Amino acid sequence: MTEFVLVAGAKLGAWAWDAVVPGLLAAGYGAHALTLSGLAEKRGAPAGQQTHVRDIVEEVERLGLRDVVLVGHSYSGIPVGQAAERIGDRLSRVVYVDASVPADGKSFLWGWPSDGVRAAIEANDGFWPSFSAEDLADQDLTDEQIARIVRDSTPHPGASLTEPAVVTRPLAELPSTYVKCLLDWPEPSDDVAELLKSDRWELVTMDTGHWPMFSQPHELARILHESVTSP
Repeated sequence: MTEFVLVAGAKLGAWAWDAVVPGLLAAGYGAHALTLSGLAEKRGAPAGQQTHVRDIVEEVERLGLRDVVLVGHSYSGIPVGQAAERIGDRLSRVVYVDASVPADGKSFLWGWPSDGVRAAIEANDGFWPSFSAEDLADQDLTDEQIARIVRDSTPHPGASLTEPAVVTRPLAELPSTYVKCLLDWPEPSDDVAELLKSDRWELVTMDTGHWPMFSQPHELARILHESVTSP
């Protein structure tokens, strides 16, 4: 049985997948939403990026999962991409949901204007502050969804955003699906566009914002299903 391991992006926990998991279970898959160290119910635990990679690998091993599809949203594409090569033949596919992808020796904050994020981390005792309603505006979210995300999000451990990735195998070699949310930005980033040249990568688009697990959970569950059933 295919087993999905779902990892939400910065400031979020396993709860972010609450509306996606039922669709996967109904389709006959295993679905395991994971909270990374330092977030949600694990708030307060010290965590760097490599801690988050270990969180994912150890969850797969703890549960004895095989035929694993690792799903990383936003920031979590970086630890998910690293974990993918470390779980070996347990891996079936990687799905990046509007996500960053790891580059060896580069951090999450590399390659985009990050001065504001770095300043916020420094001003908040090493944490990127939790979401405000303004952060979530114009992303196809209802007022109720925005209120829930603001209420339940937690500050994100800054070390995980500044610590460099460790990638030893080209990502292009791993079977992968990239889900691009068009409302957030209509084109994949340059590094993702390069990876999409690989015959092992495929691109899927969603006409929604950066948090599709809230705005279009049933459509996202369908896309995850098709990522493992399409030829």
